Amino acid sequence: MEIFEARSVIEEALPRLAKLKEFLKIESASKRAGEIREMMTREEVWSDQKKTKELGRELRLLEDRMELFSGIREALEEIILLADLLEEEPDEGMNRELEENIYTFQRELKAAELQSLLNGKNDPNNAYLEIHPGAGGTESQDWASLLMRMYQHWADYRKYGVEIIDYQDGEEAGIKSVTLYIKGSYAHGYLKTENGVHRLVRISPFDSNKRRHTSFASVFVYPEVDEEIEVEINEKDLRIDTFRASGAGGQHVNMTDSAVRITHLPTNIVVQCQNERSQIQNREQAMKMLKARLYQLEMEKLEAEKSKLENSKKENAWGSQIRSYVLHPYKMIKDHRTGVETGNVDAVLNGDIDQFIFGYLEYLQREKG
Repeated sequence: MEIFEARSVIEEALPRLAKLKEFLKIESASKRAGEIREMMTREEVWSDQKKTKELGRELRLLEDRMELFSGIREALEEIILLADLLEEEPDEGMNRELEENIYTFQRELKAAELQSLLNGKNDPNNAYLEIHPGAGGTESQDWASLLMRMYQHWADYRKYGVEIIDYQDGEEAGIKSVTLYIKGSYAHGYLKTENGVHRLVRISPFDSNKRRHTSFASVFVYPEVDEEIEVEINEKDLRIDTFRASGAGGQHVNMTDSAVRITHLPTNIVVQCQNERSQIQNREQAMKMLKARLYQLEMEKLEAEKSKLENSKKENAWGSQIRSYVLHPYKMIKDHRTGVETGNVDAVLNGDIDQFIFGYLEYLQREKG
C-alpha cells in the first residue's frame, strides 16, 4: 500500500470517528457509568436485587458502548503510528501489517457505525423472527423458505445463534410459517428493520410454462424480554392446544403430541413451539414468546402507536412491500423506504443484508431529527 493511500484512509476516518463518538454519546455514557458505580455502593441499592439487576444491565451496555469506541479509536491510532513510521523508513513487513490493519479497521468502523444507530430500549436484546407467506400459494411458500435461509445465513455471518422454534411445512414446497429465535448482541436492533412485506419477482420454478410470478411474504420481528420484566398473564385468558410436531424444522421427529400452541384470547395473539423434546419444554418456550409479544404490545401502546401490534402489520400483498427482490427480467433488490438498491441479488439472498439494515437505521435517525 502506498503511503498516500493510508493517509487518505486516515483523513476519511477522522470525521467518521468524531461522528461515531457523538452518536454513541461517549461523554454522557462515561458520566452515567460513574453515577451507576457510585449508586451500587449504597446499601439501599445493592440490597435491592431488582434494582441491582437493572443498574447492572445498564452499566454493561454503557461499558460495551465505551469499549466499542475505544477499540475503534485505538485501531486508528495504530494505523497513524504505522503510517508515520513507514514515512520515515519504508519496510515491507510493516507495510503488510498496515494493509491488514486498515482492512480490519474499515470493517470494524462500519460495524460500529451501524451499532451506534441502535439506541432503542430493546435493541440489545435477542429476537424472535416470524415469516409468513402471503398471496401466491406454493410460490410464496417457497419464497418464505428462501427468506428463512437468508436470515439464517445473516445470523451465521454475525456469529449469532439461531434456533427454529416453530416450523410448518408448505403443501408442495417451502413453508407455511416459521419462527426463528436469534440470539446475539443487538439482534433485535438490527432485525427490527426487516419488519414488513417482502416481494419477489421471478420465473417460477413451479410453472412448466416458465412464466413470471410475483410472490409475497411478511417478516415480523419482536424482542425477547428480560426475565425480571413482569408481564401479567391470566391463565383464564389462554387456550392451550397440543399437536404432533411436523419434524421438518425441529430437532426431533416424535410420535406424541408434544408441540404446543397458545392463544391469548383478549389479543388473539398466537404462539407455538415444537422444537423441544417434551411438551413441558415446548410450553415453557411458548409462554416465553407470548410474554415477549405482550410486552411488545404494551411498549407500542406507551409509544402512542396508532394501532395495536397485530394491526400494525401491512397487508401481505400488492402495494405494501418494504422491499422488492427482482430476479427477472433484470436483477435488482430495492428497499422502498430508503431507496437503497443493489444488483448483487445472490449475495443478498445469501445473507448480505447489512446495507439495507444500515440504510433503514440511518433513515430512522434522520426521522428523529
